[in-house]
Amino acid sequence: MTQSDNLLHRLEELNAIGVALSSERDINRLLETILVAAKRITNADAGTLYLLEPDQQLLRFEIMRTDSLGIEMGGTTGKHIPFYPIHLTGKDGKPNDSMVVAHVALNDTTVNLADAYTAEGFDFSGTKNFDKKTGYRSTSFLAVPMKNHENEIIGVLQLINAQDRQSGAIVAFSDDDQHLLESLASQAAIALTNRRLIQQLEELFESLINLINTAIDDKSPYTGGHCARVPALTMMLAEAANRTQLGSLKDFKLSDKDRYELKIAGMLHDCGKITTPVHVVDKSTKLQTIFDRIQLIDTRFEVLKRDAEIALLKGERTAEEHATYLRQLDDDREFLRHSNVGGERMEDADIERVRRIAAYRWRDTQGNESAFLTPEEVENLTIRAGTLTATEREIINHHINVTIKMLEALPWPNHLKHVPEYAGGHHERMDGKGYPRGLKREQMSVQARLMGIADIFEALTAKDRPYKVGKTLTESLGILGKFKENGHIDPELFDVFIREKVYLDYAKQFLSPEQIDAVDESRIPGYKA
Repeated sequence: MTQSDNLLHRLEELNAIGVALSSERDINRLLETILVAAKRITNADAGTLYLLEPDQQLLRFEIMRTDSLGIEMGGTTGKHIPFYPIHLTGKDGKPNDSMVVAHVALNDTTVNLADAYTAEGFDFSGTKNFDKKTGYRSTSFLAVPMKNHENEIIGVLQLINAQDRQSGAIVAFSDDDQHLLESLASQAAIALTNRRLIQQLEELFESLINLINTAIDDKSPYTGGHCARVPALTMMLAEAANRTQLGSLKDFKLSDKDRYELKIAGMLHDCGKITTPVHVVDKSTKLQTIFDRIQLIDTRFEVLKRDAEIALLKGERTAEEHATYLRQLDDDREFLRHSNVGGERMEDADIERVRRIAAYRWRDTQGNESAFLTPEEVENLTIRAGTLTATEREIINHHINVTIKMLEALPWPNHLKHVPEYAGGHHERMDGKGYPRGLKREQMSVQARLMGIADIFEALTAKDRPYKVGKTLTESLGILGKFKENGHIDPELFDVFIREKVYLDYAKQFLSPEQIDAVDESRIPGYKA
């Protein structure tokens, strides 16, 4: 290959490197790609990439490679570089121009040395000590500044020991090497700066999401944990689905972009709750509004007892009748207190008893006679499950409409365009009986379906809800299994949830020890190993 052909080949390689740099999302891999590419196009044996810490005025070692010594440190290797950073100024406050990389950063200039041992003006004592310990011979040096699009120096690329491409002998870096490395350093600096800016924007975006969730949490302590736990469980189940090789899910694969998109959707899945009234979210008993109105009913029972005492004194009742009546009032009061707490199920007989108690007559402080319970109190006390009336349940359910409306109003970039669909689908059912859009399984993405399971399981096991205690794993999986059988949740994802022990991984991180009981998977409804 002629010299001109070789240079053309290296220029083409430089262009290809530029494309690769612009597409790399991970900063560690990006830095590694930069140094490896720099060594390759100059055929250098060793190299180091330094990043500038402007606030501290120092250059920090980021990536080190020396092929002939088998040294690979920093970047994706996970190996810490044990060298102190290089300060740009000395203890006397003067510029540290005796160190090559510091000189490059301070003066925005390239340094190209044929032999460090004979070069003048620089302190290579550290280099010579390294050579003495390792048996290496650091000869030719090429160090160039990395400048971004605003002409700011963000780091330094330093290469050591150029090798002749035919003989392998150590030679000086050529002018072509220098120009190519300067071009690469410029591309690398811009790519790194862009990646940092994108990362900063992502961090800002996530901080804004956390700000919304903090606002929801501040309104109600019963939702803040949910906003954090559902995304975590969503990602656990997504990774399990990504691993599975069974059924239709064997074709489900997640890229890093897919993971980030799903993570954001998980974080935002309940953002609409910021508009939900606090008295509904925090309704811990059936009669709670600003306060628990069971206290008012307790007062009415005391009024009935007072009237009974008066009737006894007037001779309108015998002592035995009076005692029987008081026991009945105490029993009824205790029953209403129990009914007010809410639970999984209220039977027909319980509802009928509430209505019978409601028919009692009493006189208020103005002497007006009326029914013992108002129609609104009867409606609340006869709620079959939980603490919310049908109207209040609609208010809670409306949060998903608000979530979708909020998210669809945002100008999502292409790699996040599915966030509204993922976040907005976690209350849909596989049989089409969910809300808000009544979607069926085939109309939903895998991501939306798995978020639905995460949302339900978190709610079942949550121990910070105002109206219930957190269920055990066995209880929660039993209910979840029935949801599979009745067409509520995705059957394949449910099987993955059990088979891959996602529930156990989640439990170890988020549940109390007393909730983590021994699960007999063979007894879980709808599950077959």
